[in-house]
Amino acid sequence: MVVNLPATSHPAVPGAGESTQELVARAVAASDMPMLVLDASVDGLGVLWANPVASMRTGYALEAMRAAPHGLLADPRVRLLDGAEGHLDEALRGRRPVEVSVEVRRPDGTVLMCSARLAPVRGGPRTDVWVVVLRDIGGELSREARRAAEVAEERRERQALSVVAQVSDLLVDVDDPHALGEIVSLLRSTTVDWAAFYLNDGGLRAADGIEPDRPPTGVGRRHLAPDVPADRAAPAAELAADPVQQLLDGRSERPVELDVSEGARHVPGSASDWLARHGRPSDGEPYVVVYPVSGRRRVMGLLVVRGRCGSGLAGLDGSTRTVLELTAHRVGLSVDNVRLYEREHRLAEALQRAMLPEQAEVEGLDVWTYYAPNSANVQVGGDWYDVLQITPDVVGVVIGDVVGHDVEAAATMGQLRSVVRSYGFDVTVPGPVLERVDQLVAGLRTPRSAALVFSTLTRADGRWVLAYCRAGHLPMLLVRQGHARPLADAAGPLVGFGGGARSTATVELEPGDSLVYFTDGLIERRDRGLREGLAALVDAAAAVTATDAAGIGEDLLARLADQPEDDVAVVVVRVPDAAEATDSRPSPRRRRWALPNEAASIARARHAVVRTCQAWDIADAANAELVVSELVANAVLHGWGRVALQLYDTGDGLRIEVEDANPTPPVATDGHPGRVGGFGMQIVERLADWGWRPARGGKVVWAKLRPGSLPETAASSTTSRTAD
Repeated sequence: MVVNLPATSHPAVPGAGESTQELVARAVAASDMPMLVLDASVDGLGVLWANPVASMRTGYALEAMRAAPHGLLADPRVRLLDGAEGHLDEALRGRRPVEVSVEVRRPDGTVLMCSARLAPVRGGPRTDVWVVVLRDIGGELSREARRAAEVAEERRERQALSVVAQVSDLLVDVDDPHALGEIVSLLRSTTVDWAAFYLNDGGLRAADGIEPDRPPTGVGRRHLAPDVPADRAAPAAELAADPVQQLLDGRSERPVELDVSEGARHVPGSASDWLARHGRPSDGEPYVVVYPVSGRRRVMGLLVVRGRCGSGLAGLDGSTRTVLELTAHRVGLSVDNVRLYEREHRLAEALQRAMLPEQAEVEGLDVWTYYAPNSANVQVGGDWYDVLQITPDVVGVVIGDVVGHDVEAAATMGQLRSVVRSYGFDVTVPGPVLERVDQLVAGLRTPRSAALVFSTLTRADGRWVLAYCRAGHLPMLLVRQGHARPLADAAGPLVGFGGGARSTATVELEPGDSLVYFTDGLIERRDRGLREGLAALVDAAAAVTATDAAGIGEDLLARLADQPEDDVAVVVVRVPDAAEATDSRPSPRRRRWALPNEAASIARARHAVVRTCQAWDIADAANAELVVSELVANAVLHGWGRVALQLYDTGDGLRIEVEDANPTPPVATDGHPGRVGGFGMQIVERLADWGWRPARGGKVVWAKLRPGSLPETAASSTTSRTAD
């Protein structure tokens, strides 16, 4: 509404008794629309007149409006919105009507949002008078603000869902060593100003990923910084009362606001004290917020953040808190899953590894054994083998396969192994042994099915006789003079399903014969059936050129087990031929043995190396014997667990690797004061280049022989000692 006030009088309206100017002035004053008359000659627009409604709506009387020293626009209580200053100045100079949005702060502190329509008063002697009509737009802005708030809230919720979804995607690969670091980067770019994860494993530690080999226990109440001596830690009761420790103990679930500034005082050795020293952002607000990273039954660690909108909890809005709570919960479950899986994994691995026998040493036979899981991530399964010295002239050989790769499969395998061993020593005839195993297994009601071969090799008059019986298992192979054939007789159903008598088949062995026992993982592939796989094994065994059991086994593995899809267990038994000369035909130049952690393994390792050097026609066998003797002796004396020995012909020398379960590396010393010994690694250094590397649950020490490193006299004496 625009009113142009006339500058001249008009005749009175008939019957009105007053001039038109007076009538218009009274009508304008009585209008319910706020109206003002402004003087454009005053910088900032001075107020000449305002109707009562304008005073009522703005909260300022006409005198207060006129009291503004530099005009209305310069008054701090009046603010043009949306950058309207330039638009208004242009309209004033051109004397054109204009509409702008204005914010007026009332004396009581409330704000009036209005639209001001300005128009020049034309036709009078003054050209600098403008009339203004105000319209309250607070309701319109409130509706727009509500709509904008709803849109913003929806956007925040979508962003929160997107962040949580991305966190879940990052946690799919828990083996990623930087998974937690990537989640922190995501939170910093989308949600908070700063964030970090700390896992509790006997004390807090910063974490960039979830280490499968070192999963957190969620246990620990002493979190000592490097510069805090252990004797300065507070009593246990004070440590337990620490608010962050209560999060770690699961006694509180609400996030904790923590002062991490330089002068913050916390209980020495407490979780809060540790975070104040190690969990402090480089700059910004001194308060952080600590969320528990909870697993199923315990808190695995902490998520520490600093908000973008202020210090402490006040700097986190509702959407941000929801994202952080969900993120901490998902990370906690993932960390707990890794920890539980690793615990079950190690338990199952320990069960199976404890049940598998070491490399067998049988007088009169050359025996080699091998077991490997189908991948580096699955270390357990149901395959097993056994080599039994039943009597001085009777040797039992067992190979079997239980369905599965978990703890249950390993437990079933352990039960079957114990049963077969017991009956094997009692009866010795394969058929009756498996009949008794059937009866017992049917009563045990084991949850997994299993197949196995039980055989005996009996020495009589200088010759060996093989007797065997199969319970649902693939036949072993007999390799004789370049020909291989499956021993498919004496077949029967799976263990526990044999309702009647089981037969026993016999074969007389000749010098130079080899028996190959194997599980289906050696030949089974998705792109071929077992029948084709068995034919491929027969062809490979017939083409083997090695003349020792280890060489035969390595040759078969090289040909067939390059990409196994299941566990692989292999046992090779060879009847030595005294008249057979060393065969130097090409064969895989790799040998491996699993040895028990006992002193007798040192001599066995020396003999294995000498035989291998002779088979490979490698000079300086005495050097290799001396080096492997020292390495295996160190593994037996200073390590624990199974000792693994591997030999490689690298083309320019022999490489020896010895693995044990002690992760501590060997050290070359100048001997032990006061007792004999301590020069072993000095001997190794003299004869070979050596080093070590970490292995799963231990270490591998390797040595690469330098040809001709041993003096002639020493080599002669070592060879003589070996012959003795």
